[in-house]
Amino acid sequence: MDPVTRKVHVRVPATSANLGSGFDTVGLALDYHDELEFTLSSDPLNMAAQVIIDGEGADTLPRDESHLVISTFRRACSRFGLSKTGFILEAHNRIPQARGMGSSAEAIVAGIAAAYAFSHEGELDRDVIFDYAAQLEGHPDNVAPAVYGGMTVSWTQPGDGVAQPDGTTPPALFRSVNYLVGPDVTASVFIPDFELSTSKAREALPTVVPFADAVFNVSRAALLIGAMNPAVLTSPRDPNDLLMEATEDKLHQAYRGPLMEPSARLITLLRANGFAAMVSGAGPCVLVLHNGDANSAIDAVAHEQLESGHWKVLHLATDTQGVQVARL
Repeated sequence: MDPVTRKVHVRVPATSANLGSGFDTVGLALDYHDELEFTLSSDPLNMAAQVIIDGEGADTLPRDESHLVISTFRRACSRFGLSKTGFILEAHNRIPQARGMGSSAEAIVAGIAAAYAFSHEGELDRDVIFDYAAQLEGHPDNVAPAVYGGMTVSWTQPGDGVAQPDGTTPPALFRSVNYLVGPDVTASVFIPDFELSTSKAREALPTVVPFADAVFNVSRAALLIGAMNPAVLTSPRDPNDLLMEATEDKLHQAYRGPLMEPSARLITLLRANGFAAMVSGAGPCVLVLHNGDANSAIDAVAHEQLESGHWKVLHLATDTQGVQVARL
């Protein structure tokens, strides 16, 4: 199959997973983006990928086929029927690496969305992109908001277990629904100067949790829909009180705290002052959700951390669009 264009621009939002209680299921797209441009080579003998990176990861990310965007793009092109070709990737990265803001999900979604745009006319089929991205990532909580925008709740359905002729069994089925976020809900992300790998954060979790802790998180996660969009409530409640309660957690944050003690201390400080703070994804970023403008007050609570030079803060709106592509 020949590509429908020679150049594609992709814009993918940062994301925050879990939101406290919604462990491995809830994600939020943030108005903070990586932008990537793919230009296909006109030389049929050129099969190489050239990578140009500025911004986050410019000194650390690989510039060969091992780059996650490149490897994902190659796989997606094959899946969508495009012949292998050389190309230039120009990546303008703003999303920090290994901090809990969805950098790996962004890379996977960007590669798949670009391949889809080269192989199809018209709008993106977001369901196709989400399903393949979740398969590659292995879990849907970050890729869902990166694809759809807003707040997403995702889950996994096991395959039917019926062996195929080649002896394989069908992969898990990934599902996601998208919820509106109230226009007054703001997000503040505190970014530290240290990293934490998702695999190490995962290893810190127990294999069994107390029944009461599971029930605790179910009740809090059920509150998230109303806390993030108070307009759906039929009885008035203080939305920031709801955010405080809805983001409580007993399944993952306490177990991961020793791996990111500065983050755990900052969360405790912010929550003691009435701000709904939590680990962003697997950490070590700290996410604060608030209904209304409280940027100055949040900064004031965390002034010691910000003045130390080890932290910076981004005050962000919610991204409502998810991944965007333009054929150039």
